[in-house]
Amino acid sequence: MEIFHKIAAFFFDMIEVVVVALAIFVVVYLFLFQPHEVNGASMEPNFHNNEFILTDKISYRFRLPQRGDVIIFRAPKNRELDYIKRVIGLPGERVKIIDGSVYVNNQKLNEPYLSVGTVSNSGLFLPSNKEYLVLEDEYFVLGDNRTHSSDSREWGTVNRQDIVGKAWLRYWPPEVIGLIPAGKD
Repeated sequence: MEIFHKIAAFFFDMIEVVVVALAIFVVVYLFLFQPHEVNGASMEPNFHNNEFILTDKISYRFRLPQRGDVIIFRAPKNRELDYIKRVIGLPGERVKIIDGSVYVNNQKLNEPYLSVGTVSNSGLFLPSNKEYLVLEDEYFVLGDNRTHSSDSREWGTVNRQDIVGKAWLRYWPPEVIGLIPAGKD
């Protein structure tokens, strides 16, 4: 009978450990960090297809996204998907594309995170030489691979409430493990 009690105690201890671990995982996943997989080439050369990143979901509760931040947000045309893009235009700023370059508030944007010779073409939402005023609680985002990115040039700005978080850590593949720096202008 004593052996039965020891086995039962061990079994219940294991269940307790599993339940506590799952509870911690759920809290971390829902409120702090979330894994994401990069799909496609829209953020090359900085992020590649099948890389895995950890998204910081808490920072933007205490501060606003900044230009150069790489963010994850719900896709505008399919809210079941998350997109990864870089913040270019902040609320209240004027964005336009002239001769393949991005201008914010009439200043050519310095984008050191882009490959040399990258051209930023216009799109349906933001035609060439047309200025767009980014509204309150909205962000103008672009992929780093401008010729292969569906972004704000095509479908408009991202509302702050649709932002899942900031790309914080790349953890797969092992050779690229590390924190993700913001690409300041």
